[in-house]
Amino acid sequence: MPEPPRRRRLLVLAICCMSLLIVSIDNTILNVALPSMQRDLDATTSGLQWTIDAYTLVLASLLMLAGSTADRIGRKRVFMTGLVLFTAGSVLCSLAPDLSSLVVFRMVQAVGGSMLNPVAMSIITNTFTDPRERARAIGVWGAVVGISMAAGPLVGGVLVETVGWRSIFWVNLPVGLAALLLTLRYVPESRAPRARRPDPLGQVLVIALFGSLTYAIIEAPDAGPGAVLPYAVIAAGALAGLLAYEPRRAEPLIDLRFFRSAPFSGATVIAVCAFASLGGFLFLSTLYLQNVRGLSALHAGLWMLPMAVPTFLCAPLSGRLVGSRGPKLPLLVAGAAMTASGVLFAAFEAETSDATLFLGYVLFGVGFGFVNAPITNTAVSGMPRAQAGVAAAVASTSRQLGQTLGVAVIGAVLAAGVGASAYRDTFVPAARPGWWVLAACGLAVLLLGALTTGRWARGTAQRAAGRLETAEPEGARAGA
Repeated sequence: MPEPPRRRRLLVLAICCMSLLIVSIDNTILNVALPSMQRDLDATTSGLQWTIDAYTLVLASLLMLAGSTADRIGRKRVFMTGLVLFTAGSVLCSLAPDLSSLVVFRMVQAVGGSMLNPVAMSIITNTFTDPRERARAIGVWGAVVGISMAAGPLVGGVLVETVGWRSIFWVNLPVGLAALLLTLRYVPESRAPRARRPDPLGQVLVIALFGSLTYAIIEAPDAGPGAVLPYAVIAAGALAGLLAYEPRRAEPLIDLRFFRSAPFSGATVIAVCAFASLGGFLFLSTLYLQNVRGLSALHAGLWMLPMAVPTFLCAPLSGRLVGSRGPKLPLLVAGAAMTASGVLFAAFEAETSDATLFLGYVLFGVGFGFVNAPITNTAVSGMPRAQAGVAAAVASTSRQLGQTLGVAVIGAVLAAGVGASAYRDTFVPAARPGWWVLAACGLAVLLLGALTTGRWARGTAQRAAGRLETAEPEGARAGA
């Protein structure tokens, strides 16, 4: 298929970025609205966790399925379906009469969201065939995440303050409808020359693993270890099932041979740790600023700017460094900054002083701004071109899983520390273990960034790529 004219290519990029914007801004807006939702819906801490994790959990579970389905039946068709579901889910969320309904409608949103970002990346890859132009397009794509980080808290604060928390979901309506109409008119249909076959059992095992593990973590403080033990057993069984079953598939949902590449394995764990930090950081900060300091949603959104602005500014700088010097330096900067931020809150109670709170937010913003660009680059480093898309999809899934686990773990730690005591009096000491967890995540980014980007790591990637390229043909292995 010939490459479309430049103006058409840029329009396709803009449409894809619109989908990324509504998916990315959804979580940052939602965090600012959590205290208002807690009051109106009489939600517990675990209830607030589910409003976030119901979305990220479904998203993480379905990303790879959505990508392979789009390759099979048409990327434009799946992308438009995702826009319809995400927009409809947003309407339903704004009308939710109670917490349970809101959680269910967030899951509807997530089903649509899973069809947007990975499919949009495939559309961009097939639209921009020149490597340099494609790199610039992906750079623009990455900058949209920074825009959503900066705009989300402010837009959310204004809407919650002036209209109410339900209005945060209205933002998705005009953007979603505009993207839908423009996609129908301007985005060409495309399919993979040979799409991967479905792996239904693998998909069920992934959902069982992610869902049961998240449930066990979130509900443990209220229900007790005994009540969530069956879910922990289900998670362990699902993991064992994946490890036993997926290598027997000719085209598995998750090709475990990828993990023989140190850069790929490192990028996967780095993505989980970095986005766990983001989820936990936003969760703790929002509840502290509004429920402990008593700030309005708007003022809380303004307080998030010292984190959001450095993220926005450092993201493109990180992308340029990855292009010129490789992923190691951005990962080291990211890990050091995120670790310092976590330690500042955990050891020195940065929340209790405006100066240290500001510094802690800036450090985290710098760290997160540097970490995102090298993740995908490191994941696909040395991979065969035919496998790069699948490797990138696993990295995207790791991001969502990390955010899910971050909110689950940090929320559970907070709930266990607060207990039945007065919220304002116990929040800072109750949150301290959570901040230590976030500092440990930053340290993991730092160490893995150093370990998985050197000569030894590149050698493992080359050997893994060789095995993938010389693998037996389709149908030769058991389970084909």
